[in-house]
Amino acid sequence: MIGRVIEVGSAGRHLARDRGLMTVSHDGVEDGRVALDDIGVLLCNARDLTYSNDLMIELARRGAVVVLCGDNYLPVAWVWPLEGNHIQALRMRRQIQASLPLCKRLWQALVKAKILQQENTLALLGIPAGNVGRLVKSVRSGDPGNVEAQAARQYWPMLFGESFRRERFGGMPNPLLNYGYTVLRAATARAIVAAGLHPSLGIHHRNRANSMCLVDDLMEPFRPLVDYKVAGLVAEGRQDMGREVRRELAAVLVMDLITSRGTTPLQTCLERAAQSLAQSFEAGTAELILPGQPLSGAGSRND
Repeated sequence: MIGRVIEVGSAGRHLARDRGLMTVSHDGVEDGRVALDDIGVLLCNARDLTYSNDLMIELARRGAVVVLCGDNYLPVAWVWPLEGNHIQALRMRRQIQASLPLCKRLWQALVKAKILQQENTLALLGIPAGNVGRLVKSVRSGDPGNVEAQAARQYWPMLFGESFRRERFGGMPNPLLNYGYTVLRAATARAIVAAGLHPSLGIHHRNRANSMCLVDDLMEPFRPLVDYKVAGLVAEGRQDMGREVRRELAAVLVMDLITSRGTTPLQTCLERAAQSLAQSFEAGTAELILPGQPLSGAGSRND
């Protein structure tokens, strides 16, 4: 089952557990409730929120990821489960023991897939992709030539205009991208933990201050799907962070993708990618399952 993304965006709310439900209340009056089993990601995106310990424990037991957001819709802390996968210890050992050549081949596959998705995104938006797609042939093991950055330098001006700069704390549409990536990052973290891997042990990202290096590695080919959503919102003139806009960005996880197994929601593709990564560590070969086809013309399903 695909877990829902639940955002709490109003200040002063208290989140608690009532049997199998999460309740949201304000000044002792209940605002709403949702089944714990339905929650895949809980985005805490407001000031003065409080939580019961019982709620945090029950969410962790169900494999849900809790994301605490700060300014500009960027995550500042995560709560993710430590247990729940019966082969976790074995897979983490294989992850730690992964050879440098294997990690380089895995990163090569991820960069290639990302560039192809960037090309697909531009094509779906009716924007000539220029040489972006052709750069895939230049990606070598480990991407020593940083072809990923070369593609980005061409891709962003095509998508949002010559004046656009992708900056975490920049003006619109950067906050829209930040929020979409936060949702995607949380879902990727959930998939990685469910696959029995440790999200901090990356294959390319190595920043010691980043506790989600592997998450940032695996989510790269899926980022252009958020870009596609944001570009659509910008084209409609919806450059704000209102509730409906955030809801549409969160729906990226149920966006339909065309895969070798047919039309598949993005979140399921993430789970398959994480499982294939774990199997790659075990087998010592780079055999990632990534969506290499264009987005479905159907776009997304808003649940």
